[in-house]
Amino acid sequence: MKKYRRIFVVVLDSLGAGAMDDAAQYGDAGTDTLGHISASVERFTIPNLQKLGLANLHPLKQVAPVEHPLARYTTLREASCAKDTMTGHWEMMGLRTTVPFKTFTDTGFPPELIAELERQTGHKCIGNKSASGTVILDELGEEEIATGHMIVYTSADSVLQICGNEETFDLQELYRCCEIARKITMRDEWKVGRVIARPYVGKKRGEFVRTSNRHDYAVKPTGRTALNVLKDAGFDVISIGKINDIFVGEGITEAQKSKSSVHGMEQTIAMTQRDFTGLCFVNLVDFDALWGHRRNPVGYAQEIERFDKKLGELLPLLRKEDLLILTADHGNDPTHTGTDHTRERVPFLAHSPSMQEGRRLKEKPTFAVIGASVLDNFDLTMPENTIGTSILPELI
Repeated sequence: MKKYRRIFVVVLDSLGAGAMDDAAQYGDAGTDTLGHISASVERFTIPNLQKLGLANLHPLKQVAPVEHPLARYTTLREASCAKDTMTGHWEMMGLRTTVPFKTFTDTGFPPELIAELERQTGHKCIGNKSASGTVILDELGEEEIATGHMIVYTSADSVLQICGNEETFDLQELYRCCEIARKITMRDEWKVGRVIARPYVGKKRGEFVRTSNRHDYAVKPTGRTALNVLKDAGFDVISIGKINDIFVGEGITEAQKSKSSVHGMEQTIAMTQRDFTGLCFVNLVDFDALWGHRRNPVGYAQEIERFDKKLGELLPLLRKEDLLILTADHGNDPTHTGTDHTRERVPFLAHSPSMQEGRRLKEKPTFAVIGASVLDNFDLTMPENTIGTSILPELI
C-alpha cells in the first residue's frame, strides 16, 4: 500500500548547494549559490526553511541549525553531463543526459541559421547575441516596433529567444515564428534545448515590460519518464510553472502557468485544497531568471525570503498522507563570473506531518531518486533506460 496520497515536488530553480566534484571542468570551481547568497547579505530571514533543516544541511551566516529539524535532508549530485533546466528536471524523472545542448553565448547564432529563420518567417532578425532580455528590449524594442523586424537573442543557457511586441508584432505571429525556429533548431549542429517566445508591451525605451504570455518550445524528453508511468497508471500529474513546457506535455494530466514564483507558491497552496492522488510538480523560476543570471545576490536572498513566507502558509495545510520535497535543478551562483548556470549539488528536503523526526540522509548520486521514490510510493516501477533508485524507505 502506498504511503503518501499526494506528493508535492517544488523546484527552487537554480538554488545550488555547493560545487560538484567536477565543477572545474565547467568553469565553476568554488561555486555555492546558497552559501554565497547568505554571505552577501546582512539579514536573511527564512524561519520556515530553518525549521525544516536548511541550515543543518548547509552552513548559513545568519541562520542557525535547529536541534530537531522537521525534514529529512541531504544533497543530490547530478549524473547528467550538464547544468541546465531541462536536463536537471529530466534527470529528476529518470533521464540521464550525456551530450549537453548547444549554446551560442559567445558568437550568437550562425549566419546560416539566421538566414533560414528570416526566409521561413518573413522577418529580418536583429540582435543575434547573448543579452539580458530587459537590456535588449531597451536597445532594439523601438526598432522592432517601427520596422516589424524580429529581435532574436540567446543567453548563457541553450536557448533561442524571440521578442515581439504584443500590440504591433502580434502574439500569435510571435508564436508562429517560434514554432518555425523550433523546427529549424532541431538540426544537430543547431540544437538548442528551448526556443522561447518573449512577448512584451510598451511603446518606447524605458517603458518596455515583458508579459506573462511567454511560451517555451522545448525538445521532447529523450524517453519515457516517471511522469509517463504515473499518468498511464491513472494518477494525477499536475504541473505548475514551466514544468509542462520542460516536458512538452509528456506525462502531464493538468498544467497551470505561473506569473511569478510567488504566484506559483499560491497555486501550490491552492492545490492542498484539491482532492487529487499523485504528483504536483512545481517550478519556481524567478530565483534563476530574475536574480541568478543577473548576478544579484541581494535580490536572490529577498526572493528566498518571499518563498519562505509562502512556505509558512503551505506547511500547516499539509495532511499526514502528503509528502513535500524541496529541491533544485542546478546552481546559478549570483557571485560567480559570467551569467551562466553553475555546476552544483542541489538541496533535498523532504517533509510530511506523518514523519516521526527529521534527520540528515547520506548524499545521493543522482536527482533521479526523486522520480524513483514517487513511483515506488504508488507501487510503480521506473521505465526502461532510466536511472534512479527509490529512497522511499528513508522518507517514511
